[in-house]
Amino acid sequence: MNLSARESTVRGTVLVVGGGISGMTVAIEAAESGLDAHLVESSPSLGGRVAQLDKYFPKLCPPICGLEINLRRIRVNPRIHVHTLSRLVALSGSPGHFRAVVEHAPRFINDQCTACGACVEACPVERDNTFDFGMSRTKAVSLPHPMAYPPRYAIDEQVCKLGDCAKCVAACPVGAVDLSMKPRTTEFDVGAVVVATGWKPYDATRLSNLGFGTVKDVITNMMFERMCSTTGPTGGKIQRPSDGKEPRSVVFVQCAGSRDENHLPYCSGVCCMATLKQTTYVRDRLPDAKVRVFYIDVRSPGRLEDFYRKAQAQEGVTFERGKVARVTDNGKGSVRVTAEDTLEGLVREVDADLVVLATGLVPSTGPGDLPFNALHDESGFGVNDLQGTGIVFAGCAKRPLDVSSSVQDATGAALRAIQSNARRASHG
Repeated sequence: MNLSARESTVRGTVLVVGGGISGMTVAIEAAESGLDAHLVESSPSLGGRVAQLDKYFPKLCPPICGLEINLRRIRVNPRIHVHTLSRLVALSGSPGHFRAVVEHAPRFINDQCTACGACVEACPVERDNTFDFGMSRTKAVSLPHPMAYPPRYAIDEQVCKLGDCAKCVAACPVGAVDLSMKPRTTEFDVGAVVVATGWKPYDATRLSNLGFGTVKDVITNMMFERMCSTTGPTGGKIQRPSDGKEPRSVVFVQCAGSRDENHLPYCSGVCCMATLKQTTYVRDRLPDAKVRVFYIDVRSPGRLEDFYRKAQAQEGVTFERGKVARVTDNGKGSVRVTAEDTLEGLVREVDADLVVLATGLVPSTGPGDLPFNALHDESGFGVNDLQGTGIVFAGCAKRPLDVSSSVQDATGAALRAIQSNARRASHG
């Protein structure tokens, strides 16, 4: 049976703020249950952080599979209304009777786009590719990533010369480039609001002792993830940023800023498993390279313990319990890591060709970032009010979660949105 056409006794509307894996899940589950879902995403496409990953843990399968399944469910469901390059600017009303105001930034590319790439070839303006964390360059007009939905290019008006250039207009064979597009605003009534704005990496430049930004061959875990992706800046090859050479030794630094009162006092939950996954990237692609993981303790709850054991058993991978105090350039073409070995009570100095910092997860939106009052904890994560406000936080907007847990949490948030709309219907 086609889920998009299934009859349902559930009626109502949900506004989902954030188009990552959690937001997509909320919209899909709510729509397939009978609600209309407005999915609002600030970037040009859906997918969020998951689209930047090379593989999931613990199965080590690529995210393209899960994303494609979800995108197909979105494409065929007329109850899901996708608003990219958009943001919620106002929310008024009460539970079950909200009025949402959404502002849409111009894409400058209309729905005639076939993603042929002619506009990119004609564009003379380059910019840092934020999707690759600045490790690559892209044009002012670009497709965010190969799995982008909607599959249309977008023009960055912050760097594009627009009418002063217009070479892309002449190059487009189907007339899809429209530089006259302006911002617009839409309003709609919704019965519930789900905030699924996700997370961003902690700013590693604040970790001055760990060398990021000053030592070229120190990168973050998400930068390493993009490097290892076949769609990333190196086509999946592990390379030193300084000279493009393959590293013969890689050091992973755990809790880079996490569990630290000066930075993030909390555990980000997924960093240990992400690093274990990334050690397998090194072993698969650089079998002769040596890998060292400096950790405070490894947190691998439940079924993930087996994954930890497998990672420990890899040849050429060692785990050393110790807090890294300093990362510097050793003056010999590699990086020096100074760490306290907490098991033996010694200070160790280790040289490596590449250092990867496991930076933590920070909520993308915190107090004051949303156009309505909401509860947040001391770290900025959303807190669900159980008194029936009609506003629900989901996924990493609520707490650090892995992909699987985010999907489960988002399914629960969809149920709460359904219940909120049901109460609205029962009260007229």
